[in-house]
Amino acid sequence: MSLQEKFDAFEERNKKALLGGGQERIDRQHKAGRKTARERIDILLDPGTFVEIDKFVTHRCTDFGMEKNKIMGDGVVCGYGKIDSRLMYVFAQDFTVFGGTLSGANAAKIVKVMDLALKMGAPVIGLNDSGGARIQEGVESLGGYADIFYRNTISSGVIPQISAIMGPCAGGAVYSPAITDFIFMVKETSYMFVTGPDVIKTVTHEEVTKNELGGALTHNSKSGVAHFMAESDEMVLMMIRELMGFLPANNMEDPPIRPCSDDIHREDEKLQEIVPDDPNRPYDMRDIICPVVDNNNFFEVQPHYAENIIVGFARLDGRTVGIVANQPASLAGALDINSSLKGARFVRFCDAFNIPLITFVDVPGFLPGTNQEFGGIIKHGAKLLYAFSEATVPKITLITRKAYGGAYDVMSSKHIGADVNFAYPTAEIAVMGPAGAVNIIFRDKLSPEDKKKAVDDYKNTFASPYKAAELGYVDEIIYPKQTRFKLIQALEMTQTKSKSHPPKKHGNIPL
Repeated sequence: MSLQEKFDAFEERNKKALLGGGQERIDRQHKAGRKTARERIDILLDPGTFVEIDKFVTHRCTDFGMEKNKIMGDGVVCGYGKIDSRLMYVFAQDFTVFGGTLSGANAAKIVKVMDLALKMGAPVIGLNDSGGARIQEGVESLGGYADIFYRNTISSGVIPQISAIMGPCAGGAVYSPAITDFIFMVKETSYMFVTGPDVIKTVTHEEVTKNELGGALTHNSKSGVAHFMAESDEMVLMMIRELMGFLPANNMEDPPIRPCSDDIHREDEKLQEIVPDDPNRPYDMRDIICPVVDNNNFFEVQPHYAENIIVGFARLDGRTVGIVANQPASLAGALDINSSLKGARFVRFCDAFNIPLITFVDVPGFLPGTNQEFGGIIKHGAKLLYAFSEATVPKITLITRKAYGGAYDVMSSKHIGADVNFAYPTAEIAVMGPAGAVNIIFRDKLSPEDKKKAVDDYKNTFASPYKAAELGYVDEIIYPKQTRFKLIQALEMTQTKSKSHPPKKHGNIPL
């Protein structure tokens, strides 16, 4: 064979590998409103930066006539490239090849990329679109899943791991995304569940569609399994690009600093009027967060789940911060099981990746009710408390209005290690609301006039930030319009913070 013939043979093989399952299957994928694995990678990464690994790998199965049916790449495209010129590792399941099912060979491809990412200290992004385990391979396929799960676990808190569900993801396959840091889903075209509608119908006789059971809306609003939802493949990939801009490459680095064109001294007079006079009137905490952060850009995480707490990323003077905030517009901002879980997971992520935490507090307490108590609010509320207490990153807290009872302690109070604690003049820091407190102190022994006076006295003493400031629990009382500059100053002051806990293998968070 001449040199030219060898080059031609290589060219031919290369073209074949790039076609995956062939043009007919690619057309079918497009018809279903989904991009192919390679198209997704092209959108996700900076143009011309993708380097593919293991393009010519094929499966090793000889059962059920599979030895006659080999396709190069074997259902997953793996490699590395860049987002905003920063190294990222990627694997994308190719639904046009054996329905993207996992074989021993393509699991080994994914494992190789994950091992490289851990060694080099760079994020891993998995684009999931798969029919699950390749049944013809039996236990070899299951072993492949476990190899991936193990690496997800070892990499957790060391490198950011992102999952995008861009088609089916069912059975054991769901546990890899579940261990990763953030899950993105596409409306209408993606779903994930452990057991599908047919199995559920057989076992429990419930009738449910794939979308109702495990669609993007279900996991973003009901189960809290997913963190982001988008209308299309392109939108999901753009959202991943935006998210990666907030995150460091690994746990030994700080998040990237962006040049900031937004004046750090900027004051917004509207902030003076956001918190209402009436302590029972709701307001939207985003109206405080957005005007305070750089360019009003707040990248919210899990916006449709446990809406009584807000979490997300923003920048202050170009530096990434993680924001945790009670939301008085939902359940009066009370903490419940779901919001405690949502908050705790986000706080632990930020702590793992050196992202300072800014907490906006307006919390009347924990949500009362038998559902909450029977559901284990004690255990779940403790997760948020544990997460804030354990976090060693800079912690800055601002009380805008209510900070009542145990919830005051939990929401990054001075007592559990916050570095800087601010309060607005509208802050109320107390064991409970004035009327309830007076009822307990005086046990209904007062006349209506005396009761009103006692309520007013309680308000003056505790429904203000001054008692807490006298005791040093609040460092500074600030005007709302000063919020941006005060937070930036505190962030700058705490950026050299160094704190460590007693040596231990790991704590025992109340899971």
